[in-house]
Amino acid sequence: MPLKEQIESVRNQFLADIESFPQAPPLIDQLKSKYLGRKGLVAQLFSKMSQVKSEDRPRMGQELNSLKIELTRQFENKVASILAPGKRSPDEAIDLTLPGKAPRLGSVHILEQTLSDMKEIFKSIGFHVAYGPEVDDDYHNFSALNIPEHHPARDMQDTFFVDAKTVLRTHTSNVQIHLMENEDPPIRYIVPGRVYRNEAISYKSYCLFHQVEGIYINKRVSFGELKGCLEYFVRHMFGAERGMRFRPSYFPFTEPSAEVDIWDEERQEWLEILGCGMVDPNVLDNVGYDSKIWHGYAFGMGVERIAMLKYNINDIRLFYNGDIRFLEQFA
Repeated sequence: MPLKEQIESVRNQFLADIESFPQAPPLIDQLKSKYLGRKGLVAQLFSKMSQVKSEDRPRMGQELNSLKIELTRQFENKVASILAPGKRSPDEAIDLTLPGKAPRLGSVHILEQTLSDMKEIFKSIGFHVAYGPEVDDDYHNFSALNIPEHHPARDMQDTFFVDAKTVLRTHTSNVQIHLMENEDPPIRYIVPGRVYRNEAISYKSYCLFHQVEGIYINKRVSFGELKGCLEYFVRHMFGAERGMRFRPSYFPFTEPSAEVDIWDEERQEWLEILGCGMVDPNVLDNVGYDSKIWHGYAFGMGVERIAMLKYNINDIRLFYNGDIRFLEQFA
């Protein structure tokens, strides 16, 4: 390769190396020695002058001197910019004595916190926890609960249908049917889970929400026991001073039936949190229990409503819009 091309090659190689310039002192010395040392690449080019034609030597010598001056100036400027007064090397820029930056951590969602509290209260009085399918057949969601096809009570729950015989469950009551089909009495369970209804969305209603179903079946069960159970729950969830009332109501799968309201101090009005009642004998017969021997009560309560009342939250939609400002209040 002609000497002129070798000069260009060394220049380009030096420019590439100095772009990724090593900043540790031993590596700086290595780079200087590689190009400008006594046995460096520039010195090797000078040693090849004897091979150049005598008429070209003055011009090649001038180009070699220019190369050496150019590389030396660029090297010194680079070193000066790195080791300028007040400028730290990368190793010195990390102060290992300073506290680290803690990563941002998530927290348990307020609905999960509320649900956990509810489960602990009921477990403390002997209830077991069970779970069941969110997509279920029409029989378990309606018919077995004394809501046959074309029954007017089906209009109380606007249903999402997967197909003609399969639905997104409208309540966790479907699981009580599965439990009673698979277990002999007595049984005492709560069933937490998501439910779905095609309802108009408002500050207190949403198309997706959470329920806790309760079911207790035994030989001697009274409405008074049901009231005692729910009053115990309200006292431990909201405190002994919180206003609570039972209202007569209607549900196809319980008789007699009632709804329970809690006083909403934020809105100064009663807010319904659950429906309850004695299990209808037809439901017991549907699952193979002898309704002349076995009796029971059931209830279903909304987790969102309870969280709204406990923490003075005025809109159910806040649970689902993912606003970090809202969620951080409960971290």
